[in-house]
Amino acid sequence: MIFFFIIFALVVIQRIVELRIAKTNERFMKEKGAFEAGKSHYKWMVTLHVLFFISLFVEVITFHKTPAQWFWIPLCLFIISQVVRVWALQSLGRFWNTKIIVLPGAKVVAKGPYKYIRHPNYFIVMTEIITLPLIFQAYITAVVFAILNIIILSIRIPIEEKALAEATNYSHVMKSRSRFMPRDNSK
Repeated sequence: MIFFFIIFALVVIQRIVELRIAKTNERFMKEKGAFEAGKSHYKWMVTLHVLFFISLFVEVITFHKTPAQWFWIPLCLFIISQVVRVWALQSLGRFWNTKIIVLPGAKVVAKGPYKYIRHPNYFIVMTEIITLPLIFQAYITAVVFAILNIIILSIRIPIEEKALAEATNYSHVMKSRSRFMPRDNSK
């Protein structure tokens, strides 16, 4: 159980730090003339993520879940996703945010993982939503929140892409990249 509390606390602390970074980046971007798109769905995205942590905690504690014998597989995938998450956030720098904050006329970031796919951070979040519960055999949380995340991303991604396409060079830069999986563009 201590292993769960350590992992859980580390991830929650990470999210709190990220929210502070996002708030700082939002202020910076808005001072430069950026606008927010998709405000109406953001509260649902935050609610989903908060409920994910509550569900994970309740499922593990209530049902006395312990790490699966094969926990190292989802744990390794989770750790790799954290490395890619840092890479994605650092690649975006001040442009990274939990909200859709768009700076008109800005050049879209096409380095780091964004060189290969359009939405690495969303892919990472989906990986986390699946792997973190699997480490502790919290299957209900993994399935329910994977489905809910797909639903919210099916709303969010088109809004984000539309806002970026209308205000930046997004369409030109990202046209050859798929949303989540790298593709061979040499053909």
